[in-house]
Amino acid sequence: MAYTTKNQKLALVYGDLTLGVHGSDFDYIFSYQTGGLESLVRGKKEWLYRSPRPTFWRATTDNDRGNGFPYRSGMWLAADQFVRFADVSVAIDNQEIPLPTAPENNRFCENETADCVQLTYTYETITVPSTEVTVIYRVTSDGRIHVRVHYTGKDTLPEFPVFGLRLLLPTCATGYIYEGLSGETYPDRMAGGRPGTYDVTGLSVTPYLVPQDCGMHMDTHRVTIYRDTVLDNTARRVEKSSLTISEGGKPFAFSCLPYTAEELENALHQEELPPARRTVLCAVSVESTAGEQMSVKITVLMLQKISTMIFIFAKQKDRHDVGLFLRMGRGGFEPPKQFAADLQSVPFGHSGICPFLSEQYAL
Repeated sequence: MAYTTKNQKLALVYGDLTLGVHGSDFDYIFSYQTGGLESLVRGKKEWLYRSPRPTFWRATTDNDRGNGFPYRSGMWLAADQFVRFADVSVAIDNQEIPLPTAPENNRFCENETADCVQLTYTYETITVPSTEVTVIYRVTSDGRIHVRVHYTGKDTLPEFPVFGLRLLLPTCATGYIYEGLSGETYPDRMAGGRPGTYDVTGLSVTPYLVPQDCGMHMDTHRVTIYRDTVLDNTARRVEKSSLTISEGGKPFAFSCLPYTAEELENALHQEELPPARRTVLCAVSVESTAGEQMSVKITVLMLQKISTMIFIFAKQKDRHDVGLFLRMGRGGFEPPKQFAADLQSVPFGHSGICPFLSEQYAL
């Protein structure tokens, strides 16, 4: 991907409800009305169908349904579908300015430039109680967008299905190449993954009898997504284009599917899934309890996953729930050594929730 030259400044266009950020090979539009990055054009190709939004839900698995997870955490499904945009602030060259909507934008000329631009969007969840998520976009003069997504936790909220940023691309990707672990991997299914570089053709959905969450890749260092279609009907010839996401210091997790979590959730069988039209790219943090504060950092599109603590709850016969602290680090799911054999033998699902643990490990 091409960027501006080292000393070239960003060209800014202050619209009534938008801020345009332009360079030699890119054009970004940030909206004060819709609440986010509205357009991401690289090499004259649009890479966004909708503004990126925080994501809180993944399609439930058989194990999730079996242990009642959807009933405990169902409000995150509604929060994922309806995120309320609350506020936005703008900073130019690290100096916050009044929101440049009309008529405030009349004081700017047509030759405005800057070395860096930062927009901070605040969203409110419709959970009870409500909480906030901030998404910070920082554009530097080389054309990179650094994104930080921060969630403010509350103790009384239910378990988190997932947390990250969802990007909806205009058309289906032809495939992607990633550097990470082989195959589909989750926090409880990383031991069998082999590090390497893998080429995936198309946007495959694991053919479970009942569609559910699938296609996650843990411990990823880089992923490049390819497309050879656009929504422009006047384009007679479309060359293959790509978008690369790289780690920003630590490996990250991602999924690249033709369906949203809600579309997978609504289908009881594979044939009930709708026709594939878009690419749903989710860059996510590790699972965590909803009472914690979490952050995800992305850099155009480079993502850094913040190591965090997660809870695993195991139900035992005639006992209350047992809580284990497991630290997520570079290797992902790292249980204490004395638990390793038992965790490997337990029939885990994608949810990362263990159905039982032996009495000797009760805390």
